[in-house]
Amino acid sequence: MLATRTSTARSVQRLARSFATATDSAGVKVAAVDNNQPTASVTVLVKAGTRFQPKVGVANALKNFAFKSTSKRTTIGTVRESELYGGVLSSSLGREHLALTAEFLPADAPFFVDLLTSYVTSAKFTRHEFEEYVTPLVHAETEAAIQDPATRAINAAHALAFRSGLGQPLFASEHSSVSVEDVKAFASQAFSKGNVAVVGTGIDQATLASLVEKGFASAAASSPLSSPATQYFGGETRIDAHGAQTVFIGFGSAGAPSSELSALAAHLSTNSSVKWSQGLSPLASIPGVQTVYLPYSDASLFGLLVQGPTAAAVKESAKAAVAALKSASQNIQADSLQAAIAKAKFSAASAVETREGLVAAIGPKANIFSTDLKHKLNVFYKKVDAAGLSKAASSLFAAKPTYVVVGDAAALPYADELGL
Repeated sequence: MLATRTSTARSVQRLARSFATATDSAGVKVAAVDNNQPTASVTVLVKAGTRFQPKVGVANALKNFAFKSTSKRTTIGTVRESELYGGVLSSSLGREHLALTAEFLPADAPFFVDLLTSYVTSAKFTRHEFEEYVTPLVHAETEAAIQDPATRAINAAHALAFRSGLGQPLFASEHSSVSVEDVKAFASQAFSKGNVAVVGTGIDQATLASLVEKGFASAAASSPLSSPATQYFGGETRIDAHGAQTVFIGFGSAGAPSSELSALAAHLSTNSSVKWSQGLSPLASIPGVQTVYLPYSDASLFGLLVQGPTAAAVKESAKAAVAALKSASQNIQADSLQAAIAKAKFSAASAVETREGLVAAIGPKANIFSTDLKHKLNVFYKKVDAAGLSKAASSLFAAKPTYVVVGDAAALPYADELGL
């Protein structure tokens, strides 16, 4: 009986530790989730995505400067010490945030938090490292993006949809003129306490807060970076390129992400719940079509990415996809709506079970979910009904679409040929 009670108490305690509330530590928002997992991770999330960069390519260069020389360690010192501890370091860049992540054994948290915070507080940004390490990485990432038709299409779609801000490219131009002085200037603005949040997994909230307070004691304090409110424009562009013939049919909206658009994306998603089934999506039987839904803090980009071996095949699939989207905007059955809402809820809930999903979900404002996550999801989707979803889908066609072709530009269809 006692063993049962003890086991139940521990289960409740573990559940309580699964959720936390962000705290302020030395002016930095800190949130941690401890599920007693065997490894831990800490991500320093900086509001330094491409929408805030003063010059194309600067944010990408800043990302690739991660884990280089600081006042505490040389680049090779960082690498050797991290390997001695068995940790893994990584950095990633989005349109709104730069993420610096360390994964490690829980006992080694002091070293890795110090390593992360030292980059933010005392990076040297040396010229030789910029020329020898950073610039080649920036060029390699740009080249890889150019060679991937899907990446190229979605990058161009952002530029058409939002122009400035969220429309800024994730990668530098082929002939980038970014200098080390540009990176230093951007870092001096971005690396301040009001612009940073820290998210941890597998580590106690109090422990992480204490380490963060120590690490950021010398950090500058200033207001977060800001950019003008996003507006949606739309447009059409055609890019000649090799590789898979690609068409992106997009629709954007300004403002906070909506539950209706999220449910619509789930309804159209071709990802089946059963791997050997086509699923129930209206697009399931159309070759080469996948949905794209990218919500941001003050805008969303929704669309259909169509790829195929020939321009003719892509045109046929794209026409069918547009027809299916229009049909979905006019008529959706009750059971299909219920399935879409359930799928959207599950996707949102399961995302926070991964480190990347957790950071994406709670990092932007360091507002970690509380024990009523299920309630919050229910509230978010509570008002979604067939009429609201149809209205949201119809409103997409009321604005100018964002249309991009990458491939044989002379043969791929124009937007009006697809009924847009």
